[in-house]
Amino acid sequence: MSRTRVHLATDHAGMELSAHLMKHLSALGYDMVDHGPLSYDAEDDYPAFCIRAALAVVADQANGIPALGIVLGGSGNGEQIAANKVRGIRAALAWNLDTARLARQHNDANVVAVGGRQHSVEEATALIEAFLAEPFSNAERHSRRIAKIALYERTGEVAD
Repeated sequence: MSRTRVHLATDHAGMELSAHLMKHLSALGYDMVDHGPLSYDAEDDYPAFCIRAALAVVADQANGIPALGIVLGGSGNGEQIAANKVRGIRAALAWNLDTARLARQHNDANVVAVGGRQHSVEEATALIEAFLAEPFSNAERHSRRIAKIALYERTGEVAD
């Protein structure tokens, strides 16, 4: 079984959490890829980092490589929005263990967004571990709904 590759991006507000996650998740066996930033800049613009991480998730998945993504910020909202602009990404904001698990179970989310200023390092780590460990349920109703979202994303057609 191949290891899951995890693409990680942040803004300045998530840098401490990002550094922790790179070490912690690597130790758990995840193949970690850091999409930046590489140094602290309170004026940085997170969209490029988050979009690059999301693009890498889509590319890996298209090549049959198990991959997920993590985007971090102060609230996680802007980072989630940026990642969701990439075709094929389903980024979900996780704020408790249920939302982290359900994002994978019901929505087959492939990126998790977490607000570094909203949780302690321990809480954020638990959310991300829950997200990464949870499989998609493959339930027909969830697959059907995801397919409708993907159809709209590809064609602009809204399916009932």
